Amino acid sequence: MGKELFLEIGTEEIPAGFIPRAMAEMEALLAKELEHARIAFGDIRTLGTPRRLALAVKGLPAVQPDAEITAMGPAKNVAFDAEGKPTKAAEGFARGQGVDVASLTLVTTEKGEYVAAVRKESGRPVPDLLAEILPRLVANIPFRKSMRWGDLDVRFARPIHWIVALFDGIVVPFGFGNIESGTISRGHRFMANQPFPVRDFAHYLDECERHFVIPDPERRKEIIRREIHRVAKTAGGHLLPDEGLLEEVSYLCEYPSAVHGTFSAEFLKVPREVLITSMRSHQRYFSIVDDAGKLLPGFITINNTLTEDPTVVVKGNERVLRARLSDARFFFEEDKKVALSTRVESLKNVVYQQKLGTSFEKMERFRAQAEGLADLLNPAVKGKASRAAFLCKADLVSGMVGEFPEVQGIMGREYALIEGEDAEVAAAIAEHYLPTQAGGELPSSDIGAFVSMADKLDTICGCFGVGLIPTGSADPYALRRSALGIINIILDKGYRLSLEEQVDKALGLLAPKLTRPAADVKADVLEFFRGRFVNLMADRYAADAVEAAVAAGCADLVDAAARIAALAQFKSHPDFEPLAVAFKRVGNIVKEGVDVAVDPALFQDPAEGLLHDAVQGVAASVRGKIAGRAYLDALTEIAALRGPVDTFFDKVMVMAEDERVRTNRLALLTGIARMLGTIADFAKIAA
Repeated sequence: MGKELFLEIGTEEIPAGFIPRAMAEMEALLAKELEHARIAFGDIRTLGTPRRLALAVKGLPAVQPDAEITAMGPAKNVAFDAEGKPTKAAEGFARGQGVDVASLTLVTTEKGEYVAAVRKESGRPVPDLLAEILPRLVANIPFRKSMRWGDLDVRFARPIHWIVALFDGIVVPFGFGNIESGTISRGHRFMANQPFPVRDFAHYLDECERHFVIPDPERRKEIIRREIHRVAKTAGGHLLPDEGLLEEVSYLCEYPSAVHGTFSAEFLKVPREVLITSMRSHQRYFSIVDDAGKLLPGFITINNTLTEDPTVVVKGNERVLRARLSDARFFFEEDKKVALSTRVESLKNVVYQQKLGTSFEKMERFRAQAEGLADLLNPAVKGKASRAAFLCKADLVSGMVGEFPEVQGIMGREYALIEGEDAEVAAAIAEHYLPTQAGGELPSSDIGAFVSMADKLDTICGCFGVGLIPTGSADPYALRRSALGIINIILDKGYRLSLEEQVDKALGLLAPKLTRPAADVKADVLEFFRGRFVNLMADRYAADAVEAAVAAGCADLVDAAARIAALAQFKSHPDFEPLAVAFKRVGNIVKEGVDVAVDPALFQDPAEGLLHDAVQGVAASVRGKIAGRAYLDALTEIAALRGPVDTFFDKVMVMAEDERVRTNRLALLTGIARMLGTIADFAKIAA
């Protein structure tokens, strides 16, 4: 059954956003340490609250297993002289390994014979190893920000107040800063602020409950979920689902309880999104809706304590929310006094980026780009796309967005509707920010899609054009997200367009701002899009299928995606592997190919005629299927060439001495290679 390891790190309040990653990293770090130390282990369970991070592992042995370790040394001709005597190199290697030079052995490798030292290492007691592992684990848990405290030279998310470390119920002794590991944990800071001893993991869970701590975040989440639904029902409504807020709140408390508060129905005149944002983002409140989904004048908040008089807590929360909503109502009423079209002029005074000009200049650029997209894809909505682009940034200079940045676009839509703008234009104002995250909602209309793509493309090309290119994890202008947004919109809508032409258009509009040669910027931007597209497709299909299809071109992303899907499916063809080998061989021989017509009169072997007839037999049909993007059908027909290709290579010497015959044979293979090359580069297919 094995032994149990339990570790708890008790701290001051850790930010909620730090805890999930810390738990995942603790598990990964410990697993790596145990594997490196050759210690077998079972499942690792991690727990976390604002005041503690904990883990438990079962199935550990009491003693590390013995091991026979082979260390490779210098080459034989370096380790021994011509007479076979050990050199200083051999003696130094043996000394470093703690063995006698006479015990060195020879090992044959691909590079020749090398000396090796084989030594047996006796297993150590696991508690001794854990005493070395655990302080490294604590020190290496990563946080977005960490801190020092006192005059100590250690860092952690927040100051550590206690550490519990037990192996089979016995303390694993180690220190971290001024804290020594032991058996004592602590209860809830306000409801049971007292120490309690821990014997093992099961005992820890029981004692935590008695001291008003629920260390398992999933259990806290389910308690909160149950409670907020109950409170919403009691309040006469239904909970407005918000999994993101539920996740966050579950890491803000150790012992959750839900209470219901209200606000004046007068505030419901403010747009729904503003009310929800005020409650969610600023106060961490859940919203309540009626049967029709209409917002009700109430909220649910999660406390970290059980209160004797909940009304006191409710009144405090209501007072804070009232102030926020009063501000929102004030800004809403004031903003309505100025038309969006008037606010557009104010964008001339807002610097978008020092080298790229004002927000007004940016709007003018992507407005022209959006109009071009409409001309290409849906001319009927060009006027509306132009109007939406003109207005979509106007709310950035409104009082509401200044106070509540999360509602940019949403307020533009609301103000546009109030002013009598076309409903599709108003919707596009909000939609042009979509998607706001990976896998997020996409614009529903062509109008919103055109403005979104144009805005994002201007951002990408502009930043690349002045040298603001993402490096590593640094991407302050969210260019990766913008590129993925454009790609997902194109694929979702099935837009047949040339990405290269759109980049050319954007760079032309940006020409006065560029600080780098346009050709260099274009190449970098297209490669940037290619990388994002390949990564996205590789999440759905085999990586080699993606690379092979993309190598044949990806300027038209919808077409590239169709070729990837077809090739991935074609890989299940029973003859795929030998087909791939044959087609790779064709590609390797013809390289760039030859641009001459095949002359049957130059054939010297029946295999040449057989292959030529087979190619001619499928060429017209394959071209038609490729034109209609029926790529799987095209590949299936091309597969019929396998037999003639194999026979050709068995019977024919392609590189014949006669130049005319050689060129004719290369021309025959060129036809096959180019037929395949419009779909994929088979050289990229894994063997």
